Amino acid sequence: MTTAIVLLVLLVLVVGAGWYFAKAAAEKRRRELEDAQADARRWVERLGGQVMSLTGSDVASQQALADASERFTAAGSQMEQARTVEQCRLVTQTAMEGLYYVRAARVAMDLDPGPELPDLTGQSRAGKVLEDRDVTVEGHRYVASPRPGSGTPHYYPGGVVAGRPVPQGWYSEPWWKPALVAGAWGFGSMLLFSAMFSGMVGVPSAVASEDAGGDASAGDGGDAGGDGGDGGDSGGDFGGDFGGGDFGGF
Repeated sequence: MTTAIVLLVLLVLVVGAGWYFAKAAAEKRRRELEDAQADARRWVERLGGQVMSLTGSDVASQQALADASERFTAAGSQMEQARTVEQCRLVTQTAMEGLYYVRAARVAMDLDPGPELPDLTGQSRAGKVLEDRDVTVEGHRYVASPRPGSGTPHYYPGGVVAGRPVPQGWYSEPWWKPALVAGAWGFGSMLLFSAMFSGMVGVPSAVASEDAGGDASAGDGGDAGGDGGDGGDSGGDFGGDFGGGDFGGF
C-alpha cells in the first residue's frame, strides 16, 4: 500500500512538472511571437511613413520610391499573415528592403539619406558597385554605376537572387527580375555576370564566376538579402526572396 502511494505521488509530481514546463515553454513562444510581431510592425510603419512623405523628383528617385511602395504593400500583406517568428522576420526584411529603396531615392534627390540600416541577408556577400561599368552582352547593352543617373535609374540594394549574389548599385535596367520571377537564371547569365562584374572594385571575384553561390540555376527562394521583386514581385507570400535579417528611424 505504501509503495503504491509513493508511486502515485511520484506520478503526480512528474505529470505536474511536465505540465508546468509545457506551459512555460508555450508562454515563452507566445512572448517571442508578440515581440517579433511588434518589431515587424514597427518597421512596416516606418517604411509607410517614408513612402507617404516623399515624392520623387527625377526618374531614378521615382523608380526607387515605386519599389519602396511595392515593398510596403508586400510587407503589409505579409504582416496580416504572420503567425510565426520566422514569418515576422521575413516581414521585417521586406520592410527593411523598402527602406533601402527609400534611402536610394533620397540620395537620387540629393537629400540626407538618414541613418544606416542593418545589412540585408546576402548583401555583404554580393558586394557593391563602386565603379562605372558599361558592357554589351549578346548584343544588349548593360550599365552599372555606384550613382543614380538618367542611364542608371534602377537601384538594387544587394543580395541573392535565384542562388546568385547581385551587387548593390544602380543599373540601366532590372536585369535580375526575370531570374527573380522564374527562380532561375537564363542561359546567358554567366556571360552577363562575367562581363559586368569581373575585376570590379567592391565586388567579390566569386560573384562574377560561374560557381558563385553554387548552382546559379537553383532557386534561392528565401535569401532575404535578395530582391523582393523589382516592379511588384515581392508579392504577399512568405516564400519570396526578401532578405531575412533582423533593426533606427529616418
